[in-house]
Amino acid sequence: MTPKLTLVGAGPGDNELITLKGIKALQNADVVLYDALANDSLLAYAPIQAIKMNVGKRKGQHSYLQDEINRLIVSFALEHGHVVRLKGGDPFVFGRGYEELEYAKAFGISTEVIPGVSSSIGVAAAIQIPITHRDIARSFWVVTGHTSDGSLPKDLSLAAQSSATVVILMGMSKLAEIAAIFGHHGKSEMPIAIIQNGTTGKQKSVFGQIRDILEKVSESKITNPAVIIIGEVVSLHPEYVLDYVEEMKL
Repeated sequence: MTPKLTLVGAGPGDNELITLKGIKALQNADVVLYDALANDSLLAYAPIQAIKMNVGKRKGQHSYLQDEINRLIVSFALEHGHVVRLKGGDPFVFGRGYEELEYAKAFGISTEVIPGVSSSIGVAAAIQIPITHRDIARSFWVVTGHTSDGSLPKDLSLAAQSSATVVILMGMSKLAEIAAIFGHHGKSEMPIAIIQNGTTGKQKSVFGQIRDILEKVSESKITNPAVIIIGEVVSLHPEYVLDYVEEMKL
């Protein structure tokens, strides 16, 4: 028995969007510690005898602190062998994967990282919104909507001043502040899309502009977990075109 930690990106939600290498890691797991955003049907790839534990963090529900998760990784690895840490999206995109990696290494545990399809680009692609476009968006930002102290990152103001596509993860509770920042920088008519539970059977989406997105979200009841996409690329989506072309006609 050799203690090992493998961080596996489960992808944005659809259980078919995990990589083949990620599946192989699960098939060789002694323990699987999985997140709330990882599709739990993926646990079927793990051996029947493997320990499987939900350590996901969800607002308003019991959850493990990061320090507790770190300690679980080490204790399970030393006692049972191969620990697969199954994380939604990609382990290194706002997944605190490196913290877990670093903690395990401090105990002499071997480590491996298997990248995943990040929701920051995968969710947009799945509904056919390109994050970049050679004519209207030559770069993109991926920004967290929830820093360690609960505030929005200062980078968001810089992103709002650019011509880049801006993707915000974990930002629904700060949507009013986000809209105010973009409005302050003259982007009140900038297209915006919000996709809840992207790439899953529970997917919902709403399209709007910065000036009216709060009203549209209220009407649609969209909430977390959701990806916020702001930029001209959103205007390429047929649902946005239908809404705002009709509005211009009126």
